[in-house]
Amino acid sequence: MGCCDVKGLMPIDLALTKMQAELTNVCQSITLPLSQALGAVLAQDILSPLNVPPFNNSAMDGYALSHADLNICSCEQPIVLKEVGCALAGSPYIGDIPRGCCVRIMTGAVLPTGVDTVVMQEQVSVSEEQLTFTRSPKFGDNVRLVGEDVMFEQRVLKQGHRLTPRDIPLLASLGLETLQVFRKLKVAVLSSGDELKSLGEPLNTGELYDSNRYSMIALLSRLNVEVIDLGIIKDDKSALKEAFIKADQQADVVISSGGVSVGEADFIKAVLAELGTISFWKLAIKPGKPFAFGHLPNSVFFGLPGNPVSALVTLYQLAVPAMEKLSGMAVKSAMRFTAIMQDDIRKKAGRTDFQRGLYFVDKAEQIVVQSTGKQGSGIFSSMCQSNCFIVLEQDRGNVMAGERVTIEPYTHLLD
Repeated sequence: MGCCDVKGLMPIDLALTKMQAELTNVCQSITLPLSQALGAVLAQDILSPLNVPPFNNSAMDGYALSHADLNICSCEQPIVLKEVGCALAGSPYIGDIPRGCCVRIMTGAVLPTGVDTVVMQEQVSVSEEQLTFTRSPKFGDNVRLVGEDVMFEQRVLKQGHRLTPRDIPLLASLGLETLQVFRKLKVAVLSSGDELKSLGEPLNTGELYDSNRYSMIALLSRLNVEVIDLGIIKDDKSALKEAFIKADQQADVVISSGGVSVGEADFIKAVLAELGTISFWKLAIKPGKPFAFGHLPNSVFFGLPGNPVSALVTLYQLAVPAMEKLSGMAVKSAMRFTAIMQDDIRKKAGRTDFQRGLYFVDKAEQIVVQSTGKQGSGIFSSMCQSNCFIVLEQDRGNVMAGERVTIEPYTHLLD
């Protein structure tokens, strides 16, 4: 069955492409101190203002010498040199180094003029003023060259890069006190449904605790966005309309869960059509078919399904890449690779299926994956027990144990 046979359902790849084409960065550039920039998105390329390291220096505690002074041909005889001074980190050795002499040097110290090689102290025997080298070094041993890490005016990070803990020390080594980054994306979230109760309230028959809003806020916190929590909105068209107007005035993005299906009390689609536009509504994915994407006057709207697994899967797979584009972040493809399926799993052709799995390396050093069991859209324990999605292609049917499947390990947003 091809995608054209799934009446009214848009393939997920087409939905992702359509959203990326419709969206642009909405976040202005601001200045932040480096100490506050973790997680922010760069608003410009970072060009190095200096060489790193800015001078030739020693990578070891030892002795700096000129390799040309060594009688390399007399390998059977020990190499004996005389120490004439000491170079410390922050306190360079100043002076000449006569032929046949060397300088004691500490890690990070500037390499004195006229020397090009450092022998680590463990390979040197000291007797009075004479130093015997137990190993003949190679030219340039244990020397860090100027610009070896980063060259002057080298582009070290690109605009759109989200700063990680690995980036901060690199930028500090360049002496960058402040950075131009994009402001945080403002995201308003709400849950819709008469059956939903807030935590701490007693449950009556037919009622459920609102877990989707906590799911959304938890994931969004790792995107480094500003979250506006609008709480639970009852299945009332007027209340929903008022909530969407309020959200649109405050946020760049509005995300709801529930109310986008075809039930009599599902008003969100109607409200969205009144206030803005709907780009698409139903997708050929499982879980999460009733996913809505559209535009309000001042913001972008994502309508997630009400079932908890469906809500999280569509938020992660569809809304997150769109929000990355809106925040100025360079959108990257998900990391996927193949694994050997350990179980038989059921699937009907017609929708791309994101089943929950647990992958690992077996005794034969092969990547294998097993199902977490029941895959219903209301069984959230399947998410907690998993570390990846088993991504089953739209046209694919049942999978037998031993077949190869595509897996997508969870990123930091879910792990």
